[in-house]
Amino acid sequence: MHPNPIFHDAETAQNLDFARARGFGVLAVAGDGAPLISHVPFLLSQDGQWIELHLVRSNPIVRALKTSCPARIAVSGPDGYVSPEWCGVEDQVPTWNYVAVHLEGELELRPAEELRDLLDRQSAFYESQLLPKPPWSTDKMNPEALDRMMRMIVPARMRVTGVDGTWKLSQNKPDAARKAVAKQIEKGPGAEQQVLAALMRDRADTA
Repeated sequence: MHPNPIFHDAETAQNLDFARARGFGVLAVAGDGAPLISHVPFLLSQDGQWIELHLVRSNPIVRALKTSCPARIAVSGPDGYVSPEWCGVEDQVPTWNYVAVHLEGELELRPAEELRDLLDRQSAFYESQLLPKPPWSTDKMNPEALDRMMRMIVPARMRVTGVDGTWKLSQNKPDAARKAVAKQIEKGPGAEQQVLAALMRDRADTA
């Protein structure tokens, strides 16, 4: 996370809401050498105390979870390059604006009996974002095929003990410079740039 406190101006509730809505992040646990990393969809409880996820049984993280262990999930949001010429201020350097939330806690494997309920709740959450499409559910699968696939994955849960968010949106620049940068970022390709520009303007309006 960026060390400058000015980029950590989001309340805990905002960080949790962001992570909950994204529902996808990079899970990291310590390994014998480099950290073990896995990209995972997850569910974050409404009170922000628990993260539920599943992992492929062959994932090295599963083998490392003989007992619970410290873990962190990094959740990334929109990001974009900032050219010094966009600021209208002298002696600037290139930088990068972005949003990221880190959730840390204790990760543990859960009993296999909890897997079906977890999968049903995960699919219901993600499918709800695709309305008016009729939602998919595990009930639509052949039971034998579902059982076979479920044997390949394991449920896990992380008790959240720390939340930190970096919302690097040019808060360290004059208001006019921040809005000028947002205007240029908005011209970038993809919807992500539109979202980033809107977040920058929101910070400018509330600063």
